[in-house]
Amino acid sequence: MYGPWVRVPAGSQKPVLPVFFMMAFVYILFSKKLNKHYIGACKDIDRRIYEHNIGHSKFTKTGLPWELMYVEEYEDLAKAKKRELEIKKKKSRKFIEELIAKG
Repeated sequence: MYGPWVRVPAGSQKPVLPVFFMMAFVYILFSKKLNKHYIGACKDIDRRIYEHNIGHSKFTKTGLPWELMYVEEYEDLAKAKKRELEIKKKKSRKFIEELIAKG
């Protein structure tokens, strides 16, 4: 089913791909409490959202809970970080909300 290069955790049907096969993501979170968006980039989106929602990051600790509003997928983290900076440089709530609306 899976090649020898793919690990499948015990009791799981979902393979854990080696790091070099993992995609990277740009994501936008929203806090109703702060009425603010947070833009980030990472390789493991589920882990990163979890970290934001347990107060792991200094900025996001104040806005709990955070809701995932938008995700883009990239081949590698360098491309995702480049896109993250493009979005942040716009410094525009309108631009972010348009991205989210387009989905």
